[in-house]
Parts: sequence; C-alpha cells; structure tokens
Amino acid sequence: MKIAMLGHKRIPSREGGVEIVVEELAAGMTRLGHEVTVYNRKGRHVSTGEKHKAARKTKCYRGIRIITVPTFEKKSLNAVVYAFFASVRALFGHYDVVHFHAEGPCCMMWLMRLFRIPTVATIHGLDWQRAKWGGFATRFLLFGEKMAAKYADQVIVLSENVKQYFKETYDRETVWIPNGINRPKIRRAELIFRKYGLEKDTYLLFLARLVPEKGVHYLLDAYEKLDTDKKLVIAGGGSHSGAYMEELERRAKGNRNILMTGFVEGRELEELYSNAFLYILPSDVEGMPLSLLEAMSYGNCCLVSDIPENVDVAGENGVSFKRGNAEDLREKLQSLLCDKDRVDRIKNAVADYICEKYRWDNVVEETLALYRKVKK
Repeated sequence: MKIAMLGHKRIPSREGGVEIVVEELAAGMTRLGHEVTVYNRKGRHVSTGEKHKAARKTKCYRGIRIITVPTFEKKSLNAVVYAFFASVRALFGHYDVVHFHAEGPCCMMWLMRLFRIPTVATIHGLDWQRAKWGGFATRFLLFGEKMAAKYADQVIVLSENVKQYFKETYDRETVWIPNGINRPKIRRAELIFRKYGLEKDTYLLFLARLVPEKGVHYLLDAYEKLDTDKKLVIAGGGSHSGAYMEELERRAKGNRNILMTGFVEGRELEELYSNAFLYILPSDVEGMPLSLLEAMSYGNCCLVSDIPENVDVAGENGVSFKRGNAEDLREKLQSLLCDKDRVDRIKNAVADYICEKYRWDNVVEETLALYRKVKK
C-alpha cells in the first residue's frame, strides 16, 4: 500500500509520544514493503528550542519518505497552518490511506472525505483536557475531535476510557490498538555518573515532558516530605509550558537532592531508565503513556497515578496512588523505599510482561489490517 501519515511534529525526534508512534509504525510498515510518506512540521524542537536538523523539504529515514511542511513559528497558529498545508499536499499523493495522528490535525479530515480518500485517525489522548491549553487551542482540538468522529473511516484509540468516551459523546465505534515497545539494552551508569554523580538505585526518576498534566508538582510536594537519601531526577523538556517550567526550576533550586536534567535522549536516556530505583508518573491526563511503557521495558518498578490509562498499562506489575493526591503519593513512595524486596519482585517480572504484551510488530500488523478495511 501507499500510505501517508500526518499530525506529528517531526521524525526522527523524541519531542513526544506521537512522534515515537509515527516513526515506529512507518518504519515497521516500510520493512514489510509498503511505501510510507510522513509529513513533518518545520520548526523548532518544542523541548530544546533548537532548530530541527531536518530542515530540507524531503529526505529519507529508515526507508520512510519525509516531506517537511512550512508553518508559522507562532505556537497558536502552528498546528492549524501545518494541518492545512499537510492535508492539501496529501491530496495529490495518490495514497491508499491517509493516517491522521492526534486530535488537532483531524480538523482537515473533511477535506479527505470530500475527495473520497480513505482515512484513519488515531486519537492519542483527549488533548483538549490538557492544562496548558485554553481558549482558541481548546476549541480547535475539540473541532478536530468532532471531525475525526464524523469523517474518519476508522478511529483508533489507545485506551478503553477513550473508547467509551467516543461512544457516549458521538455514538462512534472505535478500535483499540495500543502503543508498542521494543526490548531495550540495559546500560550501566557511566555517562550519568560522570555527568551527575548518579549510581544504580540511588535516585527516583521522572522522565517525560514537563507540562502541568504530567503532575510533576505533586511529585515535588511528596518528595519534599520524604525520609530518604535518594535523589529525585526530573528529566524532560517543556512543551509550550514556560511558566510551569520556571516554577519547577525555582522549587528544584531549593533542594540540592533534586536534579533537573532538561531534555534527554540517546545513551543518557537509556542509562537513566536502566539504573533508577523507582520510576514515577503522577499524571492527571494521559493517552497511553509511552514513557511508562519504556520505563517498564527497562525493568523498573513504576509508581503511577490511578487514572485508567496508567493502571491499564501497569496492571499488577506496578503500584498506583490516588490521582492528584500528593500525600498518598508520599505514603506510597515511602512504603516502597522501605520495602526493597517488593521493589525487586516487581523489577524481576515487569520487563518480560510489558515486552510480550505490547510489541510493535503486533501494532503494525493490526494497523495494516485496519488500512485494508478502509482501502477502496
């Protein structure tokens, strides 16, 4: 098949979970002989502010054809302009299927229906619920959601919670296809020891985007009351969340045991996952958190908020606390810090569990099967 994907920011990039999903899906389909084109968004990395290296209009990566679409630097217009130009370009690609990712870009699905081009939409989460948005952005995301519900030939969701939401809100049936994970290589604490003085099991880890809905402020509240000599490592960059980032940095400066690394990738990211005592994800809102899948694939004991999207992934191989409750988070953290045997039992089982249950090869095959249903 000839396939197009749009809605992400850029690949190759770890700017967010959507980018990882698009890359893994596209690469997997390319390996199976399909022709995949992805429409990158021109601009700066949302976490580092640096211009993305892929500035050319077209290139090839892992067998994937990449077309870079121009847009405005102003964040309030960036997604709208990108969705318009990417969709118009895709009209002339003679694709068997156009796959839209995330709610906002789905605002252009009506155009594909007008020209009778088969479409699939993946709703990575109810983005309008995220705390950083408001006003025009929220209305834009809700409009995209409605367009997906109305015009997509098939809608993919990542959780039973969102599946139920689409049924109740739009009377729209959806298909659950989860994200995947590849089994990683475990790394010794070498780079992170030289850079930060971190050794195995000497720190607690949060690794994700630093935005309000990820709940890092709850973690800081809890950590400040903990009885522990383990450091707290907060790894990740912001995403249109400057004021929130500044508040986190201000609080971290007051405690020498709190380390904020900024955006991480490559060997540094691998070592941070490989050597943490605990991984913590205190989210208020999620789709299907790839950072949690990654943390579990590295054999981490994970403590997560009890929202369905987190608990469904962690299952019995993780520990949860009451969403938004910093005191319950503190109690659960203290309990795990005092019970290394329990932590070790979870660590011994979790990697095999997650890597067998959520395999990218299966995700690719299920998505291709859906494409064949909508292909005309």
